[in-house]
Amino acid sequence: MSSNEKNWGYEAVFYQIYPLGMCGAPYENDGVQEHRILKVIDWAEHIEKLGCNAVYFSPVFESDTHGYNTRDYKRIDTRLGTNEDFKRVVDTLHGHGIKVVIDGVFNHVGRGFPQFRDVCEKRWDSPYKDWFHINFDGNSNYNDGLWYEGWEGNFDLVKLNLKNPAVVDHILDAVKYWIEYFGIDGIRLDVAYCLDFDFLKRLRGFTDGLKEDFFLLGELLHGDYSRWVNPEMLHSATNYECYKGLFSSFNSGNMFEICHSIKNRFGPENWCQYRGLHLLNFLDNHDVTRAASVFNDPAHLPLAYTLMFGMPGIPCIYYGSEWGIQANKSEGDPALRPALDKPESNGLTELITRLAHAHRECKALCYGDVKIPVLTNKQCIIQRDYDGQRVFIAINADDHEYVAHFDAGYGCADDLATGTYHDFGGGSRIAPMSGHIWLCK
Repeated sequence: MSSNEKNWGYEAVFYQIYPLGMCGAPYENDGVQEHRILKVIDWAEHIEKLGCNAVYFSPVFESDTHGYNTRDYKRIDTRLGTNEDFKRVVDTLHGHGIKVVIDGVFNHVGRGFPQFRDVCEKRWDSPYKDWFHINFDGNSNYNDGLWYEGWEGNFDLVKLNLKNPAVVDHILDAVKYWIEYFGIDGIRLDVAYCLDFDFLKRLRGFTDGLKEDFFLLGELLHGDYSRWVNPEMLHSATNYECYKGLFSSFNSGNMFEICHSIKNRFGPENWCQYRGLHLLNFLDNHDVTRAASVFNDPAHLPLAYTLMFGMPGIPCIYYGSEWGIQANKSEGDPALRPALDKPESNGLTELITRLAHAHRECKALCYGDVKIPVLTNKQCIIQRDYDGQRVFIAINADDHEYVAHFDAGYGCADDLATGTYHDFGGGSRIAPMSGHIWLCK
């Protein structure tokens, strides 16, 4: 599916923060107010220097524990601070030229959500009994004396009834507040694959009417993403389809895997499902193993970042991964969401900075089509063209030099990944374990 619509998000480089973790909040909501979210202000300069011009915040609103079990859609989590604190954070990021997208958890709420507590107390007499999927003849894991639907069997997450107009109105009222008071620029929709299509269409029309260029990003895992990402619903979605290939292609010495995914989904043919779509690309996030822990050979990590920034889509960096912190999913979610006092920098950070600036400055990396003139088990060259601009993304995942012979259509290029000059004459020599972005001239 192709689309001519434009949005600031299509040219953005995102930086994801899980604030309850990064800011060191206790896992359980202890009700003690601490102004932890203000720590992000100290990171604004780092995020800007890194080349990211959008921050995606995982949940910030009052919740029972991890943020996805919401209690109050209009109140910043007590463990993070006040609404005024978060407004300061948003204003500071805007002052650094950084857009702000926040998590919208609309499929479910926490058990501490007041309307759910009212149902548990008043049962049939509660005016909110139709806000959820309730059976008063059953029972719950918490022995509430009633059954309710939880998200994928997790009963600390109470599923909302998005077919109920009162529920939708409640959510849209909160969204209006987020836009008008905080000044946010977009929403990332948690488990968007569970959300009612009519709700998504209403949300899109509502936000389009409130703020020009408002950005809607959905969490999608499987299925045909174009069912959700279209002019009536979402602008973008998480690209889990390519996430796995971004590391397993290197670990298995099989660049065909990721390149076939890219070509089959984003290629020029009409049957390519995601042609013209701008999906969110990532090597890690708050739900998966850190990128620095997933590669069998650590030398492949910078190559994978180069490939991620060069392929179609919107790149996203997860806080701390820009200098290669490690954590494995098997250690539990808290290990993936650590408290970090201050940003750090190393060679990987410097590479990501160059890649981020290249992506923002090179329109072919944002909008270019896809061809793959060179592809072997351990090497690939991806060609992208847009409006007279041509760029090649070259990867050599082998420990030997590789010479690529192909018709570049140009004699030379600037290497945006290394800051060097590249000559196509006599074959393109690609050093061992190296990644390049050649902007032709």
